[in-house]
This record gives sequence, structure tokens and C-alpha cells, in this order.
Amino acid sequence: MMNNQNQNQHNHQQSSEVRHDDDAALSDFLASLMDYTPTIPDELVEHYVAKSGFQCPDVRLIRLVAVATQKFIAEVATDALQHSKARQSAVVKDKKQQKEKRLTLTMDDLSKSLREYGVNMKHQEYFADSPSTGTESTSREE
Repeated sequence: MMNNQNQNQHNHQQSSEVRHDDDAALSDFLASLMDYTPTIPDELVEHYVAKSGFQCPDVRLIRLVAVATQKFIAEVATDALQHSKARQSAVVKDKKQQKEKRLTLTMDDLSKSLREYGVNMKHQEYFADSPSTGTESTSREE
């Protein structure tokens, strides 16, 4: 029984140390946010956070949201690039040759990427994915 009690005390002590280490790491991370300037300005994050009904006077939390948003956007963009490369490599295989290696990101690429993150996106019918869309001359009878 005494051995079991010592084991429980040891486990509790280890748990407290891990929790203390996690708290210290979080505190250090939050302190480092004060010196970091995220890509997304604080004012923009504050606007959207306030628009969602959340008030936060702590700049560290605003910057944490900015960093998380920046990471999300980077992951979506990287995935969309992969979709674009896959789509365009399928087209190249069909044509057997391609003179220009310019990648074009379409709304379909972006939609597929966002769908993987649980965001369903629909674009307006008049939105054009291609520069030539909508340039056909149409004759109107009056």
C-alpha cells in the first residue's frame, strides 16, 4: 500500500512538472508575440474579432489569432497550388508538349483546397476563371 501511495505521489509530481513546463512554454510563446509583427495587421484582426462579437484588449491574443490565420492561409494556398499543378500536368500529358510553364490558380483549385478544410465555397456565376471568359462578342437584337 505504501509503495502504491509513493507511486501516485510521484505521478502527481511528474504531472505538475509537465503542466508547469507547458505553462512556461506558453508564457514564453505569448511573450515572444509582443516582439513579432505578423503579416496580417493587428487592426484587421481586431476588426474581424470584434465583428464576431469578441472583445480582447490583449495584443498577444490578437497576434496569436493573426499567426493562426496566416498559417491557415499558407496551408490553403499550398494545397491549392498542388491542385493546380496536378490539373495542369494532366493537361500537359494530353497535349504532349507545353511551351509555357506558367501555373494558373483557378477558383476550382482554391475551392478543392478549402473543401479539405471544411470550407465550402461557391462563386458567382459571372465570376471568370479564365481571362478569355466573357470576351466573346454577343449580338443583341433591339
